[in-house]
Amino acid sequence: MSLAKAGLLASSILGLSLSAVPALAQSADPATDPAVEEQGGLSDIVVTARKRQETAQSVPVAVTAISEEIILQRDITSIEKIASATPNLTVGRASNGSGAQLTLRGIGSSSTSIGIEQSVAVVVDGAYYGQGRIIQEGFFDLQRVEVLKGPQALFFGKNATAGVISLTTNDPGSDPEFIARAGYEFRSRQYQGEIIASGPLSDTFGVRLAVRGSKMDGGYFRNVSVNRTYVTADIQSLLAGGNGNPISHTATPAASRSPGEDELLARLTLKFTPNDRLTATLKAAYDYNKVNNSSWNYVAFDCGLASGLSQLTGYRCERDFVTHQNNMPADIAANFPYAEKDGSLYNRYRSWALNGNIAYELDGLTISSVTNYNTNNNRWACACDFQTSNTGQWATENSTWKAFSQELRAQTTLDGPFNGMIGALYQKTRRDFGQYIAFAGLRNSAAPGSDLYVATRKTSYTKGETFAVFGQLSWKIVPTLELAGGVRYTHETKDSFFTQPYNNPGVTTIFRPETDPDGLGRITADQTFNNWSPEVTLTWKPSDDIMVYGAFKTAYKSGGFSNGGINSKFSTNPLADLTFDPERARGFEAGIKTTLADNQLRLNLTAFTYKYLDLQVDFFNSPIFAFQTLTADAKTSGVEMEFEYAPRSVDGLNLHGSLNYTDAKYTDFPNAPCYAGQTIAEGCTLIGGIFSNQNLTGAALSVAPKWTGNLGVAYDAAVGDGFKFGINVDARYSGSYLASGFGNPRSRQDKYVTLDAGVRFGAEDGNWEIALVGKNLTNAFYVSGVVDGPSTGSGTGTAVGVKADQLGFANLPRTVRVQVTKRF
Repeated sequence: MSLAKAGLLASSILGLSLSAVPALAQSADPATDPAVEEQGGLSDIVVTARKRQETAQSVPVAVTAISEEIILQRDITSIEKIASATPNLTVGRASNGSGAQLTLRGIGSSSTSIGIEQSVAVVVDGAYYGQGRIIQEGFFDLQRVEVLKGPQALFFGKNATAGVISLTTNDPGSDPEFIARAGYEFRSRQYQGEIIASGPLSDTFGVRLAVRGSKMDGGYFRNVSVNRTYVTADIQSLLAGGNGNPISHTATPAASRSPGEDELLARLTLKFTPNDRLTATLKAAYDYNKVNNSSWNYVAFDCGLASGLSQLTGYRCERDFVTHQNNMPADIAANFPYAEKDGSLYNRYRSWALNGNIAYELDGLTISSVTNYNTNNNRWACACDFQTSNTGQWATENSTWKAFSQELRAQTTLDGPFNGMIGALYQKTRRDFGQYIAFAGLRNSAAPGSDLYVATRKTSYTKGETFAVFGQLSWKIVPTLELAGGVRYTHETKDSFFTQPYNNPGVTTIFRPETDPDGLGRITADQTFNNWSPEVTLTWKPSDDIMVYGAFKTAYKSGGFSNGGINSKFSTNPLADLTFDPERARGFEAGIKTTLADNQLRLNLTAFTYKYLDLQVDFFNSPIFAFQTLTADAKTSGVEMEFEYAPRSVDGLNLHGSLNYTDAKYTDFPNAPCYAGQTIAEGCTLIGGIFSNQNLTGAALSVAPKWTGNLGVAYDAAVGDGFKFGINVDARYSGSYLASGFGNPRSRQDKYVTLDAGVRFGAEDGNWEIALVGKNLTNAFYVSGVVDGPSTGSGTGTAVGVKADQLGFANLPRTVRVQVTKRF
């Protein structure tokens, strides 16, 4: 047995024997961190899981809270890195579509549709940022991170059916603070610098400026390819009976090391506290991120051919950090919309945000307001067969998202048995989408120059408007027993448009033209959704150290419109292909949180079961060449056990871990699509010679391991004269799972263990520190989502089938980073 597996077994045994808790707040200093409340041997983090300040141990919600100190120690500076510290949360980074697949407790949203919003909502400083492209953002200078598990509709609104990732950034403090931080990561050859300046300008006004920049001279993945020859034929010549005047184009290999990221982040915070009742905070943020390949982490990890060779590239499929992709031919890229002139692949993301928080405290009443405007623009050029073949397929995309929201809330803090909360939310959004695709070896000499090599292009938008009201009433039946009930009502409209304004005449048998005589070339959708999401929680606190709770929860995720879909000529109902219904959740959760042994030991246990109605599942229907968002019913049930131990006898020592069991499966999906190459013997039925389906009722959901867990130890101590030393080691385990949502056995990800570790040395007063941070030191390879290789797989629904190549969204390999921090 390996050391990693032995560590995992120890974690499992310890978790089973002790139960457990997620706070990860082992040594935060309450003197310097206002979000931490001192409780003796252990420290606890103040969280806002119910939109008010409570400790992680007192809130009746399953929450993993990560303190600022742990964020710095483990370099938790992105949504993906948050997942690496949360055993039952996974994040898959995708090239196109929504850009991400976030999965918590086995529930997530596939990445292929840009119109699908994630089931795991992301909230930053109280405002919702639910688009999948949020994973492009870098997060730094954070006060805390909270991962709230299970439906969270009452306090966080729509699109939180699986849970919430809530991030809180730092505010200016009462004392001047100047921090400079520099780091270097060895594998990617990434240089990073960070400057923070914070402090009061007067007794009532403070300011904080945080800026971070980074540049990679290399990357995490190797791209191995050769020059590919892509031949195009002129459709005008072919239509006239000619040979198409073929032209050979050379597609050179993409960057050999990817992602080669350049990044610039900045946040300005202004805080105004004219008296002890009013606090107003304004934050302005900017994020720029560019990489040298939009699909840099796509790996052909399993091939359908018995030879083990990719049907696209001829390279062997391997579970390694290697990909095989080529640039767009430079002569095609020269006039191709949104392409780099030399044909280089890229993804460029820019975002701006303005966030205002106001809190006004009266006697027994707090009134709060959160106003937010955020916008992002994402552009890319993609080798969209994801492993480039000689037939080639390239695309570019330009999409913009804009959102304005205003939330008002009033919360009572009365001494009597009754308290209440009431609030309202207004949100207005718009997505604009354009995509240009080159494939099928076609050009059109009669088209304008920008469309010469375009096979098809898409234009789409969705305008959304949401109004919600919500409230909760709590009743302390006796001092130790509280009943709280609430509901959120959501009214939502979405107006959408989609068309394919240009198609090469050679593909109009596939892509329906805008001017198609059947009248279906311009798709419009006016959608209206209404939802009531009630919630009831009963909390019993027999003592200050023990809390028991039970809750019934419901949630709602928006229906919508697939802006990046296809209006296929083979489809008789393209409107149905492009629209999809809301996702709903309901179920029960119960837990116990304890703090024992004179505040040295925490043990928590949570059990849950939730049903999901109309779970949104995206699928590319290759026979009719259409993206379709299907719906299925599902259920997720499980038990989570976590612990934290900080003995007073060994000052600075902290042990923590968890063990989680989750059973996530479809409960009603009788007409699910077959995976590519699925045979009759494997349960696939061919209908009418074109369509195929299978019964996935009872089958596992995608990226839903039954067992996950973690085990960690940290130790900090003063050494010598005025110095301190610290070390931490954290192992994370995942059981095996299918990366595909359609039961494809070739998509199976085996169980794995990752190991993170850090060592640091510096001044005891925190004036300076040098640290070494290692992540995934076991160099484990795993995928957190998958797509079928385009044009691979055959024989679906027949007696003999060939499976498609499985292209997975791979994680980061082993990284080691040195970091120096200086405080002035």
